[in-house]
Amino acid sequence: MHLPIKLTACAVLALTTAATAQEVTVASWGGSYQAAQSEAMFKPTAKELGITVKEATLSGLADIRLQVRSGAVEWDVVDLGATDCAIGAREGLFEKLDYSVIDAKGIDDKMVNDHWIGVIYYSTVPAWNTKTVKAGPQSWADFWNVKDFPGDRSLRNRPQVMLEMALLADGVAPKDLYPLDVDRAFAKIEELKPNIATWWESGAQSVQLAKDGEVDMIAAWDGRLAAAIADKAAIDFTYNEGLLNADCLAVPKGAPNKELAMKAIAKFVSPEQQAMLTQHISYGPVNVRAFETGLIPEEAQSKINTFPANLEKQIVVDAEWWGENGNRMRERWDSMIQR
Repeated sequence: MHLPIKLTACAVLALTTAATAQEVTVASWGGSYQAAQSEAMFKPTAKELGITVKEATLSGLADIRLQVRSGAVEWDVVDLGATDCAIGAREGLFEKLDYSVIDAKGIDDKMVNDHWIGVIYYSTVPAWNTKTVKAGPQSWADFWNVKDFPGDRSLRNRPQVMLEMALLADGVAPKDLYPLDVDRAFAKIEELKPNIATWWESGAQSVQLAKDGEVDMIAAWDGRLAAAIADKAAIDFTYNEGLLNADCLAVPKGAPNKELAMKAIAKFVSPEQQAMLTQHISYGPVNVRAFETGLIPEEAQSKINTFPANLEKQIVVDAEWWGENGNRMRERWDSMIQR
């Protein structure tokens, strides 16, 4: 005869904790991006580690701030823009990453921080409508050169990246960009301002402006442009002097499954999963060893922004600088736009 087993409260807690330790919750941005992450990263990681990967969506750093400060952290891994990661790290919102578990080899030093690590890259590049512009700008200096490259322009209505491209247009060498010479950058943007037909607010708007010929030249995101070109839009662009921004991964302070989160992040930034992501969405892997895996078709490699031949033409945006100075730059930017 089997007697019923009575568990103490401590035993129940221990069993519950053990079960919880076999799952990790990842919060990202939803939509096509998170769907791609799920196929290339979350599902394979669950299988390889023998765990459950739960998914959640977030709207930005404020969500993490609320959870951490209220002591009610629900997420183990979060995907944010690199600048928000830099801000969050300064605010003490993240756990320190365990680089004895996470292998950062193949990832640019600017994307490897004590408290966060890059996961994907997207580029802001000079682009043009091929129906209205026969020879497009091959640098930001060309983009600013309205005499030799006449036509209406469009820039994003945000200072980040716009200040970098203005300094490149003014002759600053990529290695000398940071810390940004803010006064010089704003002066250069003021110079081009009469030729800016539209300050775009969203990626969808930027591509539509180029497709419809509402502007002749635009600084826009390579993934959006590539998708439009694949859809037969009359657009072209160059990776020369492209500016690489990133999303990053972090572990919120007090995450319920911190150790497992480190193992999951290690998988997400591994060359194999980084390579697989390119098959689902037009973002570049931060881990350049992805191109050594054989998982990216050879014919597709040259179209990816972090393919070595494209990567060497571009500049990685300094998220730490923007984390420290972004709010001040946005205030000055808004003042300039309103004048």
